[in-house]
Amino acid sequence: MNIIKGRRATRIYENREIPREDVKKILEAGIWAPSGSNLQSWEFVVILKNELIEKIKMISPGLFGNPAMLIIGCINTERAKKGGKIGYPMAMMDVSMAFQNMMLMAYSLGIGSCPILSFNKDALRELLDIPEHIDPILMVTFGYPSFWPNPPKRRSMEEVMHLDKFGRPFEE
Repeated sequence: MNIIKGRRATRIYENREIPREDVKKILEAGIWAPSGSNLQSWEFVVILKNELIEKIKMISPGLFGNPAMLIIGCINTERAKKGGKIGYPMAMMDVSMAFQNMMLMAYSLGIGSCPILSFNKDALRELLDIPEHIDPILMVTFGYPSFWPNPPKRRSMEEVMHLDKFGRPFEE
């Protein structure tokens, strides 16, 4: 619970590389995320070269700071088709859950992260040679944070949890 409550979106990083063994731990945490029908329709492009991260910044208005690593989460639409009508939305959830695992693992290693949705998909495809059947949907920055932000206020369980039917608060 401390890891879940401690993880924050961090945008300002120290100028420090992430050791390769920690990168591997973060990536492995991602592939162990749940996957609907075990389709594993995800693909991840891992960017460690600072020059390439700088180029991606130019097409990503939401990418701030100087992350040591950037991971682009994509949906392999050919694999997702095997899930029928729900294949693509299921793959979106799978990529999100994989990233949550990665961000929690990163935090456990003292590494911060920040998910980013604002980027130019077409420019990213061209820059990284991403094929048409691979759809980049989310990117996450990783690095050693200059500081850990304070936790934001959360809505109470009574406000957001409903017991047995909507509108009936969950009470301890």
